[in-house]
Amino acid sequence: MTKRTAAKYKLDRRMGENIWGRPKSPVNRREYGPGQHGQRRKQKLSDFGIQLRAKQKLKGYYGDLTEKQFRRIYTEAERRRGDTGEALIGLLERRLDAVVYRAKFVPTIFAARQFVNHGHVLVNGKRVNIPSYRVSEGDVIEVREKSRQMGLVLEAVQSSERDVPEYLEVDHSKLTAKFTRTPALSDVPYAAQMEPNLVVEFYAKN
Repeated sequence: MTKRTAAKYKLDRRMGENIWGRPKSPVNRREYGPGQHGQRRKQKLSDFGIQLRAKQKLKGYYGDLTEKQFRRIYTEAERRRGDTGEALIGLLERRLDAVVYRAKFVPTIFAARQFVNHGHVLVNGKRVNIPSYRVSEGDVIEVREKSRQMGLVLEAVQSSERDVPEYLEVDHSKLTAKFTRTPALSDVPYAAQMEPNLVVEFYAKN
């Protein structure tokens, strides 16, 4: 098992939820956390614990971002007009690796990061190998022609595990996706409930 695979399964068990909705998640078989103390009865979380958990879950969902990366995105969301939680979700969904994952070009968010890193993705015809690259409305994202027959791409496209959200126009025959608009929280097809309002509360107090 790769380090990344182990990490995502451990995250599911730590959260006690199947946060990506994958059939192979260990939470489908056992809901307790990892490690020798994982089967102990769950303690009631404090307000701080609930907020911290919400932050860890959202941060983990996007490929287990570092605290520095996530805090930077939050700080930018806070500066924007309107609801900070909604702005946070919008910024996270505009990451290139998130768009590649949502378009079903790869099976997992971890695979999306690696896929972008290895230069398999074009944005408006130019190769971009930075997973955190922020796409804009109207941008066209596509899989490089030489990469279109890769096994993980074919597997992801044919998978019926998840649907492409409405804020992307995807043509799987050409492996292209157009980012039509920045989504609101209600537009994003999370498999588990995300609570960005609790993330905002966490950073407001810490």
